[in-house]
Amino acid sequence: MDQPPIGLHLARTARTVTQAFERAMAEAGGSGAAFQVLLLVQAEKWSNQARMAAALGITSATITHHLNALERDGLVRRWRDPANRRVQHTALTPTGEERFARLREIALRHDERLRASITDAEATMLREVLAKLAAAVAPSRGDQQ
Repeated sequence: MDQPPIGLHLARTARTVTQAFERAMAEAGGSGAAFQVLLLVQAEKWSNQARMAAALGITSATITHHLNALERDGLVRRWRDPANRRVQHTALTPTGEERFARLREIALRHDERLRASITDAEATMLREVLAKLAAAVAPSRGDQQ
């Protein structure tokens, strides 16, 4: 085998890109995880925390942990719907909006840095190849039963 397995090469590349992203986020006072959660809260389209967790591919307990930390830091606020106490709303605070804007700029600069090394056609091809790889390892319906 002249080249490392695709999965190993992909994992190494993902780790390198993720570490660079995390360093940039940390320098701006955040983290990749915090940015992703703030992004979901900012979008205001998630009816509950379970759906937010599913969108990120994490557990409900993990999203609760992140939201608790963001709330403790004054970046998000949560409240129960008076008409249906089972529904909990989440929104950015003014401080959260400022932090989100700062982290979003960092994320956009990181993306620009990545895109600077490839053409638009290569970016399109990369998305397509990554989707194929994800589909190749996704559990089939029969595996889930």
